[in-house]
Amino acid sequence: MKKPTLMVGAGALALLVVAVGLSLRPGSDPVAAQQPAPSTSPVPGGPAVARLGNQQIDLPELNSVLASLPAETREQLRGNRGALETWIRSRLAQKAVLEQADAQGWRQRPEVEQQTRAATEQIVFRDYMLSVSQVPADYPSAAELQQAYDSGKAQWVTPPLYRVSQIFLAVSDPQALDAVRRQAQELSRKAQAAPGDFAALATQFSQDPDSAARGGDSGLQPLQQLVPPVREAVARLKVGAVSEAVQSPAGFHVLKLIAQQPARTATLDELRERLTEALRAQRQEQIAKAYLEGMLNTATLSIDGAQLNKVLE
Repeated sequence: MKKPTLMVGAGALALLVVAVGLSLRPGSDPVAAQQPAPSTSPVPGGPAVARLGNQQIDLPELNSVLASLPAETREQLRGNRGALETWIRSRLAQKAVLEQADAQGWRQRPEVEQQTRAATEQIVFRDYMLSVSQVPADYPSAAELQQAYDSGKAQWVTPPLYRVSQIFLAVSDPQALDAVRRQAQELSRKAQAAPGDFAALATQFSQDPDSAARGGDSGLQPLQQLVPPVREAVARLKVGAVSEAVQSPAGFHVLKLIAQQPARTATLDELRERLTEALRAQRQEQIAKAYLEGMLNTATLSIDGAQLNKVLE
């Protein structure tokens, strides 16, 4: 386990068995992830946000980039000035390099023109296929959604969840191992004698700042997300009980089991959004495949075996 703390989990649902990776979605093609080649000569588009020699980034360009990002990523970037400035510097450096390349006629090199044509074809192909493989807005229907849920019901089972609090003491120096063990054992004795004081002890002594701020509470998680020594200790605890000091590669843990939820099957309402998205992706892939197969049937297809053999030789 990389962190010294318990890994916080939410008992995520089993992977949807109907989920598929749809290659026609925007952003799935490496070409689509590339930004259009910037012009080597600045075009006025409002006040410049940043300049580098002859190149600049203006407000329209910056706003366009932000608008193209997922909402969550966009908000994170807006709140991280350092990351935004790093992007600006990288973008200006890219423009400056392209300016040099254009000055040397790099775009006219045969191999570059060939790659440009191939990239353009892929972009046109992807966007056109998206236009002819649109899924009806009312798909899936309530009955289709229910059928998909019922057919995969065995996959919607969440494992038992355990809400665990901990006091964590790190061991950064091997020579301090025994001293830290004795401290963990003493904290365990205190917590076992007065379980109600566990949160206060965790806040005061735990060296995991995230959980210590919550009185040691690490949230609900399946056993599989815990490091093996902790997992074994938690599995033996009854709700409300406090463990002995448990040693892991990172240090010592004193654990208290706050609550336990048995395994259960997720409801359709809990899965509705994810299941709908997976079904629509699957249907779009089916429509696109049928369209391509239809194109092959519109004319006589012939393959010259002799010519193909020359390529394969």
